[in-house]
Amino acid sequence: MATIDRPAGLNGAIWAIALPAMLTNVATALFGLADLWVIGQLGDANAQAGVEIGAKFMMGLLVIFNFLRTGTIALTAQAAGRGDEAAQAAALVRAAGLALAIAAILLALMPLAVPAGLDLLHARGGVAAEARTYVGIRYWSGALWLLNAVLVGWLIGRRRVRAVLVVEVAANLLHIALDLFFVLGLGWGVAGVATATLLSEGGKLLAIFVIAARQPPFALAGGLARRRDTWHRSEIGALLRLNRDLFVRTILLTVAILLLTRAGAFRGPLVLAANGILYQLFILSALILDGFENAAQVLCGEAVGAHDRTLFERLVRALLLWGVGFGAMISLVYALAGGRFAASFSTDPQVIATTLSYFRWAILLPLLGVSAYVFDGIFIGATWTRAMLLTMAAAFAIYGALLLLAGPLGNHGLWLAFSVFLVARAAGQALVLSRLERRTFE
Repeated sequence: MATIDRPAGLNGAIWAIALPAMLTNVATALFGLADLWVIGQLGDANAQAGVEIGAKFMMGLLVIFNFLRTGTIALTAQAAGRGDEAAQAAALVRAAGLALAIAAILLALMPLAVPAGLDLLHARGGVAAEARTYVGIRYWSGALWLLNAVLVGWLIGRRRVRAVLVVEVAANLLHIALDLFFVLGLGWGVAGVATATLLSEGGKLLAIFVIAARQPPFALAGGLARRRDTWHRSEIGALLRLNRDLFVRTILLTVAILLLTRAGAFRGPLVLAANGILYQLFILSALILDGFENAAQVLCGEAVGAHDRTLFERLVRALLLWGVGFGAMISLVYALAGGRFAASFSTDPQVIATTLSYFRWAILLPLLGVSAYVFDGIFIGATWTRAMLLTMAAAFAIYGALLLLAGPLGNHGLWLAFSVFLVARAAGQALVLSRLERRTFE
């Protein structure tokens, strides 16, 4: 902790985590970008919309369990701040056990979940057929994704962000190569996109496990997994309470995104395909800016573990300043060159024209959303998950009301409501920050 007592050391510590995390997250974004770009080269709006619907279904199914990653980061970082290797190993073991239990439940529910989910997203006709093909293959990667979330979270909590970066880059290079081979080489279409994702997710799990197994606390994991007190009701209860708030919060966030997709589906394949491209640009910027969220999770978690309020306050200020500055820079890049990038995602002139007509929202979202991402990291690191859930719920209520009121504005109304949703999240967290800080450190 002494290495970040000075301003230069503090900023260096932020960037030592944020920069590799940004690169890691960009590599993660390549999963969706590569899929959309490759399938777009076929010039088939139904296929592109089917991948968009199928990918959103899988996101809705899996991302609600992202607490396995974020919760593991927080618990591991706080244990690291206390210098407790046994607690770090226990965080890994319990999260992995929970991931395996969730995977078993999801596989059992597959015959019901797939048709119900696609119907909920208003998949119809040729779009529905393509979406069923995609999900029917990719669903089997769910267990791999859940275990990857745990292992990646544990390594980030231990500040092994560069190792995670190497694995993400390698997995995504594999994914892109498989996408090109299966879709453009073998002509598998949507099935090729899904198969590429399944295989690359498996390769990522193998690589990340090998790296995690070399960490000193990992040697304690096997013994802890066999001890009854590791699975004691109080320990599991504490984990579930933390993850319950993150779980419900993530459900609200996921539903907000799915409502955007569903509303776009009612406007036809062209708007749905265009919104899919705009969403990929939004998620690319969000994942880059999430580097500051990752830094906040680890460093604020360590500060809370060490009970250092002065360091915590300095971190909050520095993280917000860096985040807003970087968000403005991404918005500027999108304004100058993003339109040409967005147009490359389809060979259909109508899809391109529709995308560009709404492109202003892709420019605004990085700057509007970054404060919400940074506050998320601060709240997760400090394990203020109940407050995080309540502020998310308030923002979601505002979002839902705006979706109803903004109907006459068409697709612009959808993106307006989503933009306000991001701003409302940050505003709510800013309002309760001081009270939570006093309660934690006094």
